[in-house]
Amino acid sequence: MISFDHFTYTYPGASLPALSGVCLEIPQGAFVLVAGPSGAGKSTLLRSLNGLVPHFSGGQVSGRVSVAGHDPIAQGPAVLSCVMGLVFQDPEAQFVVNRVEDEIAFALENAGAPLDAMRQQVERALALLGLSDMRRRSLEHLSGGEMQRVAIASALALQPQVLALDEPTSQLDPQSAAEVLTALVRLNRELGLTIVISEHRLERVAEYATQLVYVQQGQVLSGAPRQILAQMAIVPPVVALGRALDWRPLPLTVQEARPFAQNFRLPAPHSPESQKEREKAGDLILQVQDLRVAYNNQAVLCGLDLSMRKGEIVALVGRNGAGKTTLLRAIVGLLKPQHGHISIAGRSTAGRAVADICRQVAFLPQNPNALLFADTIEQELLITLRNHHLSIASQARAKLLNQLGLGDLAQAYPRDLSVGQRQRAALAAIAVTQPALLLLDEPTRGLDYEAKGSLAQLVRSWRDEGAAVLLVTHDVELVARLADRVAVLEGGKIARNGPPAQVLSDWAAFAPQMARLFPGSGWLTVEDVLRQHLPGKKETKA
Repeated sequence: MISFDHFTYTYPGASLPALSGVCLEIPQGAFVLVAGPSGAGKSTLLRSLNGLVPHFSGGQVSGRVSVAGHDPIAQGPAVLSCVMGLVFQDPEAQFVVNRVEDEIAFALENAGAPLDAMRQQVERALALLGLSDMRRRSLEHLSGGEMQRVAIASALALQPQVLALDEPTSQLDPQSAAEVLTALVRLNRELGLTIVISEHRLERVAEYATQLVYVQQGQVLSGAPRQILAQMAIVPPVVALGRALDWRPLPLTVQEARPFAQNFRLPAPHSPESQKEREKAGDLILQVQDLRVAYNNQAVLCGLDLSMRKGEIVALVGRNGAGKTTLLRAIVGLLKPQHGHISIAGRSTAGRAVADICRQVAFLPQNPNALLFADTIEQELLITLRNHHLSIASQARAKLLNQLGLGDLAQAYPRDLSVGQRQRAALAAIAVTQPALLLLDEPTRGLDYEAKGSLAQLVRSWRDEGAAVLLVTHDVELVARLADRVAVLEGGKIARNGPPAQVLSDWAAFAPQMARLFPGSGWLTVEDVLRQHLPGKKETKA
């Protein structure tokens, strides 16, 4: 179905190839997971399947690519769009019209499909993705998971033989991600559609994959998921625990790991800490009281209360559309609440300009492009400092970039970077002022495990220096490793608020792998498990 024969591609102006000598075979009907570090070439690999590389991006190519008997390099996207559908990282970026069924029909109209055929194929795509009941809904009123399904349905309208998706779950909560993956598995198994997914959250996809392609420094390693994960440096928690304890066969899922875990002696349950015991000695930095926000008379936040102290990391979690981003935007003054009170370090935000509030608060939005407009990453930092009338030594700026893995990219043009690199560049631009409160909206989007580990280390250093960090994320494994406290947003209010071991263990939809493997233990990470006096390796084998 798909073949790469010594394929090498170099972007215009780049000194090294993004992909080098790639030889890869993907059979028809495969479900392929493409993994690898941020900026390793995963998106480039996917874009070469339909000719966007090199027809859209330019650059130099050698070798061959074949997709269902077609040559993307010679024929380009116009021909390959009927053979191979591509869904980008941000579904909204590829939407053209404003209604669900119109968006699905758009590609068919461009292809000149007859009206009767167009109607049949739109109906088929709606049914396959469970969108029939929302066909006339506006795209702007859909949740992240619903938008992702519309993007997939649009790609399927032309009935391709291959569907490639770039980070399809990166902006989705665990439940929405499961819904999208379930739809993809059904398409793969019932229709024989070849699926190729690039994804950093391997724990979400590994169980469905028939083949894993690991991309690193422009080269690929391909094979059975269990075989490749055994060789990768950083892997999902269940795989990491299995490797540490020499479990054979290596489990890829919580279900596969349960026979090994049943012999573990779990710690006795303990009483959750009281709110007073949880609170740090630091001064109150953020106080939100009875906050109410509505869009077009539709209530989003309904009397929300939340407080934070200096030197505290609070993870704000909840379903797509729950109002997490709305809360962050209200805190920095981008949204005016209908009711309620917000204060930063004891000073009300009412009537203050956004620029004034942002002297105390740094806000990283979901879309990093909203903050990147300079010619280099270094200039992004300097512009931020100039706007705040601050001066930070060049050594301190270089240290920040190195902590974010951007030290070698200080002079790079930000918009030429991968999504994960742009996310880190935007984070550097807002963090360079050393603010007292940081609001991070999905900061791990597009980041691999190693980059997330570096980010976690940096956030901890900010906390240790007295800053408070409010982290909005769907990455429960990161929350398990990083948060001091977890606040769950449901129904426009904070429905749960407490230590991660208590909140995440009690909430099945957002429980990390270790909490699901050892329910009631309070263990959230592999390190939590390995710290205990566990049975010997021989006793833990299934």
